[in-house]
Amino acid sequence: MRRTTLARVVAAALIALLAVACGGGRGGTVGTAPAVTGIDWTVDSVTVDGATQRAPAHAHLKIEDGRAAGSLGCNQFSGPAEITGDQLRLSHLRTTRMACDNARMTFERALSRTLTSGPLTITGEGGKLTLTATGGDRVQLSGT
Repeated sequence: MRRTTLARVVAAALIALLAVACGGGRGGTVGTAPAVTGIDWTVDSVTVDGATQRAPAHAHLKIEDGRAAGSLGCNQFSGPAEITGDQLRLSHLRTTRMACDNARMTFERALSRTLTSGPLTITGEGGKLTLTATGGDRVQLSGT
């Protein structure tokens, strides 16, 4: 009987530890992120190497059903999107190849590189969202 009781106590302790580590507690923020999917996000700016570029009027992003789609400011894009906890990973983006003015193309290259640079940490509240790359580059968005 003692082994069964000890095994139950150990199992309960492990479950409690896993729940806390995975952000299961009400006060924990580990692994949580603001709602991201199903919202048409307007891209406000991208910051690369400390330099912020304002987005062209039509830059936007929407994530739904494991896919991301939108506009880099001139060209359209789409590709797989994976959200795990507070991390977003976009990969294999397909884009149209329209020629745009130099300012838009410069912005598009910076935005595309940042969005696909690896896992992006998701933070935000109140209709604002920030996607931050490991090196500190970030994309600022507003929900519409």
